[in-house]
Amino acid sequence: MESILEPATKMQQSDRGIRLSFSTSNDGLMLKQIQAVHVPDGRAIDVRPLLHIVEDILSFSAPSGDAIGKQATGTEAFQHQTNYQTNITDMPETLSFLIDRISIQMARKCSETREEHATTMFILSMVSNYPWDAKLVIALSAFAVNYGEFWLLAQCYTSNQLAKNLAILKQVPGILQHSTMLKSRFDTIKDLITAMLDIAKCLVEFKEIPSNYVTEDVAAAVSAAMDHIPVAIYWTIRSMLATASQITGLSGSENEFLSSLESWELSSLVHKLSSMHSHLVGLLAICHKQIDERKLIEAYQNLQYLFNAAQIDNSRVLKALINPKDDPLPLVDGANKKRVSVDVLRKRNVLLLISDLDILQDEVVILQQIYEESRRQSNSLDQNPYELVWLPVLDSSVSLSKIKQRKFENLTATMTWFTLHHPSLLNRAVFKFIKEEWRFEQKPIVVVLDPQGRVTCSNAIHMMWIWGNLAFPFTIAKEDALWKAETLTLDFLVDGIDPVILKWISEEIFIFLYGGEDIEWIKNFTHTVKTVARACGIAMEMVYVGKRNPKENISRNMAIINEEKLSHCLPDITAVWYFWIRIESMWNSKHQFGKADENDPITQEIMTLLSYDGSEGYGWALLSKGSTEFTRAKGTTFLTCLSDYNLWAEDVQTKGLVLAIHDYFLQNPTPHHCNRLVLPGTADRLPEMVTCSECRRTMERYILYHCCDE
Repeated sequence: MESILEPATKMQQSDRGIRLSFSTSNDGLMLKQIQAVHVPDGRAIDVRPLLHIVEDILSFSAPSGDAIGKQATGTEAFQHQTNYQTNITDMPETLSFLIDRISIQMARKCSETREEHATTMFILSMVSNYPWDAKLVIALSAFAVNYGEFWLLAQCYTSNQLAKNLAILKQVPGILQHSTMLKSRFDTIKDLITAMLDIAKCLVEFKEIPSNYVTEDVAAAVSAAMDHIPVAIYWTIRSMLATASQITGLSGSENEFLSSLESWELSSLVHKLSSMHSHLVGLLAICHKQIDERKLIEAYQNLQYLFNAAQIDNSRVLKALINPKDDPLPLVDGANKKRVSVDVLRKRNVLLLISDLDILQDEVVILQQIYEESRRQSNSLDQNPYELVWLPVLDSSVSLSKIKQRKFENLTATMTWFTLHHPSLLNRAVFKFIKEEWRFEQKPIVVVLDPQGRVTCSNAIHMMWIWGNLAFPFTIAKEDALWKAETLTLDFLVDGIDPVILKWISEEIFIFLYGGEDIEWIKNFTHTVKTVARACGIAMEMVYVGKRNPKENISRNMAIINEEKLSHCLPDITAVWYFWIRIESMWNSKHQFGKADENDPITQEIMTLLSYDGSEGYGWALLSKGSTEFTRAKGTTFLTCLSDYNLWAEDVQTKGLVLAIHDYFLQNPTPHHCNRLVLPGTADRLPEMVTCSECRRTMERYILYHCCDE
């Protein structure tokens, strides 16, 4: 600490109007006197273990009316013993001797004289060769010896004969006669001891500031603290003497006099030390803030280095991400809910599911299906193709509320893959790295690490939504290969969401996929389709796919459609969500991969469906036969077409139903249209230019902020 805390050259007095025996007008002289007896010899001493012991003694010596004459319970005694054994160190003989000498001086001076200033300066001279923090902790240790002995007798003398005899000699039983009357003074003593400990802890924290983190700002704060530390030490020792004098006088005959005069002095000292502590804590906070920022930068740079450097396996990378706080068991195995170490992921393909606590239950359900399918496809647990790990990303500087803690626990309870034991295990550097390097914002992402810890894909969640485990090992090369082999077909759009639809596709039945949320349009549309089907003599099926981000109104529509047998629906609201998230993911994957070319037929159809869903109106529909033949239009356009059945009925015989309707759309374009394309993502990731799916003109660009708590 001496290399950081240099002797003070000035002192700004923060105490005003406190009339103690040593006048505050002599602060300058007092500071010179304190500095005159500060002659450190360079000895190094770690006083934190000693401070732990002192704090333990004083906490169990806390005066209160209820504590007097009572022994600690078995649990309290065990906790006391455990704490003491945890903090105890080998006490150097010279230090123990010094503490004993100071405790004798405190006891003698308090009984013989009331010259607190002289006694304080004498004690400071006894510790002149020690650093500032050690001076105070040593003096506080001496105080704790006398104070602890007194209260040990007070608590034990009724049940221990030896303690009883010693207590009689020290007139301790007299305290019981005044316990009620002395309660307010005991409370003030307790507050003063707390203030003394706070000052000591603060000084130790200043001492423990690492020299390699002392920047210009930290040095300035430390220098400012040194303007106050010597005087804070002085007044803390003065407070020890004042407290010791109160204890000495407890069994005397001057209790009433002491209550009215010296209780006021104790209260004044509490105020004085508290003010000094507040100022020092403010300066310490400046130091900690600067140091934390330096540590954050170092940890962030270390993460960058680890991910850029070649690794033998993924151990170092995973420990830096998942276990920077050296928790031996930072993960929970979702299969059995047991805590495990990061080593279970060693040399495995690891998928990091990164999200906040607002991850949708639909997302968890679909991921669960994909994850469980990967297990079923494996011959044994040792051959699982990958491990999935959930990293809940929360701001570590904000404590977890009870509501969020419950939400976290509820989410982990539904996950069968590995999860982080607690969100706080992710430190600020990891939080920053995930947001800046992997561009996590709000929506979940899946970062893929190979067995060597290399990032093979910074976000594979779109691949997972689109192809599931077919996309393994979820690399960019695999994504490219999948798109090259893909064509836009109806079975690709619906995938395995509903096996019934795949059966209809294989049977080449005419299928209407339709969406929207206006139930009256839905009733009108389904009735008209059935009428046309009867007129054509063609078997048709209809499937309601709802809307993106389905809410309660979509659930109501599905219930009405099923109850009134208007058409077929996707199995449940999760299936509706999955249908649309796959379409979103197709666009995201194309765009993320740099292949969102508007001349690409898949991209065109994706953007058309997204614009139908995002535009205001009654709905939309897509008619298909088999997997590759289809046409689509907005709801009003399709409804008009079906109502004009007589205009194109003859074409059905020559062209077929799908092509006849498609030609009708080309021959009867709508005079006006208003398409709105809501693309998933953020402003910096969206294309600069998008053309309308109907007229091919460039669409105007807006930024939409949307919130719906339905």
